[in-house]
Amino acid sequence: MQSFPIKRVLLAGVVGTLLFDVFGLMVSAIMGNPTWWDIPALLAGKLGLPLFFGVLAHYLNGIVLAVIYAAIAPFLWGSKWARALTYITAETVLGVWLFMAPLLGMGIAGVNGLMGALFAVVSLMRHWVYAVGLALFIPISATVPAPDATPSAAAS
Repeated sequence: MQSFPIKRVLLAGVVGTLLFDVFGLMVSAIMGNPTWWDIPALLAGKLGLPLFFGVLAHYLNGIVLAVIYAAIAPFLWGSKWARALTYITAETVLGVWLFMAPLLGMGIAGVNGLMGALFAVVSLMRHWVYAVGLALFIPISATVPAPDATPSAAAS
């Protein structure tokens, strides 16, 4: 049995979140609104805490998403890139478009927010950039044991 690669998972979460933030800054600058750490600022504001705590929550979220991915990735289909993109697309649709954006009063997929429908596109692109960290740092076993697999004689 392969041990859980906790150091690589932590690294994937932090690097992926950093890539997410840098890409977000680049998109914001292109759109004429350069804001750094927009998500941590939003989190800090909603929590009523200083920016440091928003940054901490944001990066811990990135690490938690990496831990979940590492646990389920062996059961997803395709290459490490296809698995990472499949996971993060599902997370974005379910976690951001259908949960977080409506909770923040932006409507489904954020279409009622300041960016309109562009929010959905940019949020998905930012999460795909986050997935680069997952694909690069989290090792995925090539095969998944069959559900009816029995322990080998060597394991006894």
